[in-house]
Amino acid sequence: MNEQVRRQPDGCRRPLSEAYDTALLDLDGVVYAGGQALAHAVESLTRARDGGMHLAYVTNNAARTPQAVADQLSGFGLPTGPDDVITSAQAVARLISEQVPASARVLAIGGEGLWVALRERGLEPVRSADDDPAAVVQGFDPMLDWGRLAEAAYAVQRGVPWFASNTDLTIPKERGIAPGNGALVEVVRSAAGGTPQVAGKPQPPMHRETVLRTGARRPLVIGDRLDTDIEGAYNGEVDSLLVLTGVTTPAELLAAVPQHRPAYVDEDLRGLLAPQPEVTADGGGFRCGGWRAEAAGDALDVTGEGTPLDGLRALCAAAWTAAGDGSCGAESRKVLERIGM
Repeated sequence: MNEQVRRQPDGCRRPLSEAYDTALLDLDGVVYAGGQALAHAVESLTRARDGGMHLAYVTNNAARTPQAVADQLSGFGLPTGPDDVITSAQAVARLISEQVPASARVLAIGGEGLWVALRERGLEPVRSADDDPAAVVQGFDPMLDWGRLAEAAYAVQRGVPWFASNTDLTIPKERGIAPGNGALVEVVRSAAGGTPQVAGKPQPPMHRETVLRTGARRPLVIGDRLDTDIEGAYNGEVDSLLVLTGVTTPAELLAAVPQHRPAYVDEDLRGLLAPQPEVTADGGGFRCGGWRAEAAGDALDVTGEGTPLDGLRALCAAAWTAAGDGSCGAESRKVLERIGM
């Protein structure tokens, strides 16, 4: 476990696409939202890849197969093969295979991606708690109905080992934020009690699966969620870039606890292609670009001018330093308005 308490975002004099060999990219909220590519994503990733960076797409969404994800990315203009996609279904299938006999039956509550991943590990997916499964696993499926959740609850009540691909409570879609697999796990928990073993981000099995499949030596995790992407990077002791194209707000970033503090923060994936500005200590405050931020008691203050992102980076340094290994409780709305966020 990484015990470092990050006090401020890092600077990097080289473009991140040159400083790291592999980008471990989340999908929803980073590359696309639902079925639409996000602004600047395709052109930024194309330039990073053309410059020699390996792109690997790492998703907690267990519903689809790696081939289906690769086909979607290729359709956006990002040529991608299934080996470039790592899913939480693959991570949880490996985790289960290490704990049950070969060819064991597994009650699979999820989409095609989960069933394919289980079969790749030599396991037999089944549909009923009465099929004598050695394990029950939940993965996201947008078409899941009550009956499937009930089967999971029956199995868990009988003491069958319980696994989950991931526990993200929400998932970004074109029309807004929708319930994720974690919400479905909570439905089963409310009926059956207990706690599943979880493989997906931010848990170590997902990071292990990613490194095994990509061979990354100096990876950079890129995500939009503090509690999955950034915490997963922290647990794996690798650097991370938070992009503000998904669920995390600037106010949530300022209040981040140590395991949720990224090495870098940028507006979108264009941040891969540029150096990251340095944040420097200045007396009792911190400077980035033309901004100076300081925490005084329960208040944050910022002065100067410049880009909103530089102001946010300076504010992160002030807030995180003041919070130490906790969370900054200062009111941030007014200072964020002052920097244009």
